[in-house]
Amino acid sequence: MSNHAPNIHPMLASRRCGAKTRSGGACRSPAVRGKTRCRMHGGAQGSGGQKRNRNARRHGLFTRDAITERQQIQALLAEARKLLQTMK
Repeated sequence: MSNHAPNIHPMLASRRCGAKTRSGGACRSPAVRGKTRCRMHGGAQGSGGQKRNRNARRHGLFTRDAITERQQIQALLAEARKLLQTMK
């Protein structure tokens, strides 16, 4: 064991990541120099989404047409269930 005190003050005084954790608290990791997030939450070089959001909703599951179509199918199924209940 060494007898000298570690110089941890710069680490403790550094800016903290502004991301929220799954438990709802704040991330306690130090932010990357010049950024507001730590290396795990998007502060690292090359992290984050592409420019102009090219990958967003590529599958079309949440487009207005798809949502409307699912609502129409749900209404049709509810009507069919109601009709089957009256036939019993």
